[in-house]
Order: sequence, then C-alpha cells, then structure tokens
Amino acid sequence: MDKYVCKACGVQYENSLEKPNECIICSEERQFISSKGQNWTTLESMIKEGQYKNTINIEEEGLYSINTCPSFGIGQTAYLIQDKNFNLLWDCISYIDEKTISKIEDLGGIDAIALSHPHYYSSQVEWAEAFNAPIYIHEDDQEWVMRPSERIVFWSGESLELKEGIILHRIGGHFKGGTVLEWKNGDNQSGILMTGDIIRVVADLSWVSFMYSYPNFIPLPETTVERISTRIKELKFARLYDAFHRVIKEEAKQNVLRSATRYMEALHGTLFNS
Repeated sequence: MDKYVCKACGVQYENSLEKPNECIICSEERQFISSKGQNWTTLESMIKEGQYKNTINIEEEGLYSINTCPSFGIGQTAYLIQDKNFNLLWDCISYIDEKTISKIEDLGGIDAIALSHPHYYSSQVEWAEAFNAPIYIHEDDQEWVMRPSERIVFWSGESLELKEGIILHRIGGHFKGGTVLEWKNGDNQSGILMTGDIIRVVADLSWVSFMYSYPNFIPLPETTVERISTRIKELKFARLYDAFHRVIKEEAKQNVLRSATRYMEALHGTLFNS
C-alpha cells in the first residue's frame, strides 16, 4: 500500500492499494487537473529520485521560509515562526526528508502546525509525525482532509490563540475555513500577517487580491470581500507574507484595506470605464 501524492496540488492521500482515480481537491473549481491527465507520485519515490531538496532561509528575526527545489505541486512556501520557545509551522509543503528534519531540529523543532486552507495540506501528517506536533485546521474545511490523522485538531469559531500573540483567524473567502495567522510580536512587535493565498500579494508588492479560484480566475463576491476587510481591520500587523514569498514590508494593513476597496469598486464597475 502507498500514500499517493497528487503531482498537481501536492496533497498526500491515505494508504491505498491503487492510485486514486482523480484528486478530489484538483477536480473542483479552485484547482485543476492537468491537461495531460492526473499524475501521482509518493514521498518515498521523490526521496529515492534524489531530485528534490528543501531550502530553509531566514527572512527576519524569528521567521524562516521553507521551499522545495525544484518547485513541486503548487509551489507554495511554508514558514517556521519562532516566538518565546514556541515554534509554529505555517502552511506545509509536500517534500520532507531527513536533512530537512535535522535542520529544523537544529532550529528547535516544531511545536504545532497550522494551515490556511486545503491546497496546502500537502504531506502535513508526515511533518506532524516527524516532529510529534498537532495540526490545526478549521472545522469548516475538514471534508478536504485526504489523509486523516489523530494529530489533526479541527478548531471552530472565528479565532484561536495557539500561544500568546499567535492567533488564527477564520476569514473565509478562498475556502469556507480560509485562515490567516496574526503574529503580534513579529516585525519588532509591529505585527505580521501570514495569509497563504487567502490574501495574495500582487506583482507590485503594494496591493493584494482575493479570489475564489486563482487558476480559473473566479472572483469572490463583494459581500465576502467586505466581510474579510472588516475582519482585517481588527488585526494588528504592519507586514504581510503570502504563500509565494511575496512580502508587503510596510503599511500592509492599510494596503489590504485599500485593495479590498478597489476590488469592490471593480465588481461594481465604478473603478473603470470599459
């Protein structure tokens, strides 16, 4: 039996004798199945091939990025947050090997794992087992867990404080349980918001966007973006990191709020004449 990994989204499935017919996550509107068809691998095969490695880089005090090279699946970045003897892995990537485990152990290991949404569930159970850590997923997205585990904690409500100053907020949007992480002590206590792609930094690094489906260009309705904007106003942050290593270094909160206004104006048709 093997735990198959979808090559398109990188999500690992529970043990099975045969490859699944299709990836449940990729077969709906927020992802896609490759025009070449559904393809699978396993973590064991990836390690054996020797093609992949993870790079761990310090971004700023208490924050490390973790990326797989060459890119695999969606190609997101995971982040390790260090705060007062508490290490949190924010979002996850598919590839993990002994070198990665050793490097992270040198940084103090992982005390907990938190996920923004199902596209980044990847091989989260492998990471949890390697570091004996719980996984926090909002209960609204539990149907998308393809590899069940007793390590998964399905939290409920609108917010969950994992440790003093490290707070998960369900803001929805991209997924019903879409979650962002407010790290109040980050950026010298100015606050950092980790968003996955629940909120996505755009090309000029001073605006953001919100989407129901990024690959299929399906926008969110105005009421949802307005609700997200209202929630964001309550949070403390001056810097923002998204899932693809894009960073708004200053005045991130103001930039998110003005981006939400621009987005709603575009939906109204008042942003432009065409």
